[in-house]
Amino acid sequence: MRMYCPSPHLADAINCSIVKSEIEGGVNLNHLPPDTVLDVQTLNRWYTIVHKGSGQALISGHPLFCPEPVLVDIHGSTWGGSMLMKSFIGRGMRLEFRQPDGATITTSRILEIQERAPRRRAA
Repeated sequence: MRMYCPSPHLADAINCSIVKSEIEGGVNLNHLPPDTVLDVQTLNRWYTIVHKGSGQALISGHPLFCPEPVLVDIHGSTWGGSMLMKSFIGRGMRLEFRQPDGATITTSRILEIQERAPRRRAA
């Protein structure tokens, strides 16, 4: 797994927060094989995310927005401002994704991320 390389164009506090989020269990979707399952606990909910590649995922866990798995575009994670870490899901951050109807959802703060291996298909 490649770790974040601090950018000279960002403030030290931002670089530090990015590294801290990775160390504490952040996941870059670009480094995961398709069908990897992530269990993501936020301050308010548990989400199940099935990575489909190309920035898309099946997500479920919210009673209004995704009670059943819905194919969404995962934008990435934010600390609540305008800065977005594209294709990254980070502890202490908020997940941002776009629903099929075009609405953008930002979750509460992520507390835990657990990765499950892709399910094997029966032969």
